[in-house]
Amino acid sequence: MKVKFKDSLVIGFALFAMFFGAGNLIFPPLLGVVSGTKWFTSFAAFLFADGGLALLGVIALTRTDGDMEALFTRAGRFIGVLIGSLMILCIGPFLAIPRTAATTYEIGIKPTIGTGLSPIIFAIIFFAIVLVLTIKPSKVVDIVGAFLTPALLICLAVLIIKGVVSPLGQPLERTLVDNLAVNGINEGYQTMDAMASCIFAGIVISSIRQKGYTERSVMVKATIVAGIVAVIGMAFVYGGLTYLGATVSPIYDNTVERTALIVSITEGILGGTGKVILAIIVALACLTTAIGLSSACGNYFSQLTKGKLKYEAIVVVVCVFSAVVSNFGVDKIIAIAAPILGMIYPAVVAFIFLGMINDKIKNNNVFKCAIWVAVILGVLHTLPGIKAFANVTALVNFAATLDKLPGGNIGFFWAIPVLIAGIIGRFIPSKNA
Repeated sequence: MKVKFKDSLVIGFALFAMFFGAGNLIFPPLLGVVSGTKWFTSFAAFLFADGGLALLGVIALTRTDGDMEALFTRAGRFIGVLIGSLMILCIGPFLAIPRTAATTYEIGIKPTIGTGLSPIIFAIIFFAIVLVLTIKPSKVVDIVGAFLTPALLICLAVLIIKGVVSPLGQPLERTLVDNLAVNGINEGYQTMDAMASCIFAGIVISSIRQKGYTERSVMVKATIVAGIVAVIGMAFVYGGLTYLGATVSPIYDNTVERTALIVSITEGILGGTGKVILAIIVALACLTTAIGLSSACGNYFSQLTKGKLKYEAIVVVVCVFSAVVSNFGVDKIIAIAAPILGMIYPAVVAFIFLGMINDKIKNNNVFKCAIWVAVILGVLHTLPGIKAFANVTALVNFAATLDKLPGGNIGFFWAIPVLIAGIIGRFIPSKNA
């Protein structure tokens, strides 16, 4: 069965809308600042860790018809539920949801009306709206969401094109980080789109089925073509924003706040009016993102506990907790996120890669060995970056040794050990083999 390009285009735009959140805008400009003339290296690494892994995640989940639990529990129910729950908490109340409110405040409120409205009062108002619209979903959210993505894209296209034609400055021939590729990948992890892909895959697959593509091979093909469309859109936006960041590298260094940087660039290129328009669109986009993530969080834990935890109660807890965390500010939330993501991302990416060949793996011990090794290495590699463990010589030396493994120079220090563990697992007898 042939995949119609029109269908792939529609699904591709839907994928783009799912993965491109307003909060993602704050990462590429700083990549440009720290990279200078080498901005493309940072951008390419960021795009791979964001859009690339997100696309692979959706493709992997087509192997289980979008059922994340069916894939993850192949590593054992305990570790599968643990990783799945940590993912939901990361894209939920721990990190992503609070960041939507903090981003809205720092891009939408503070630059336009000043600090007259305190972040605490703003968080209460923001999450009161989120709570009402999450507990009683309204078509208003879908309508506003459908309007916001095109509006945000048009605004960004104008910003990027004008910034390229009339740059604010010339990129410096210096870098402010040791490894641009690793830095770009780590920033890409911060978008959490690879994690979100495991949650959103079911929606994408359902959309593909509704268009008549029911054979798995055709579904994968449709997903790949749609994914290419989505990644092209991401490449334009992220590449443009990274370049704009590079053009102001003579002005800023890596101590600048991410939100202040995007606001400054927008004002420098489009003036005060552009800054206000961006603020409004980002605020509304962040609101709809928070509603969607809160709903996903409520549904996941309600289903996980077979209804023992009520959807409404979960959503209330999510909103209250997120309101508190949002007051830490965007950069503080990102700093908190870094070690958490560092610990669990190797396992998430390993699940995605294993999911790509899920049908060919008959022995669950392949998953069990590979994922446990990914988790252990992710934790041990991350601990030296936490102040309490920074002086533990054994951990520091072990992390340094991991970085010397093939792939370590781009943050994939875990890849070879996980591959070896999976191969070993293949030869351990399993009930399902």
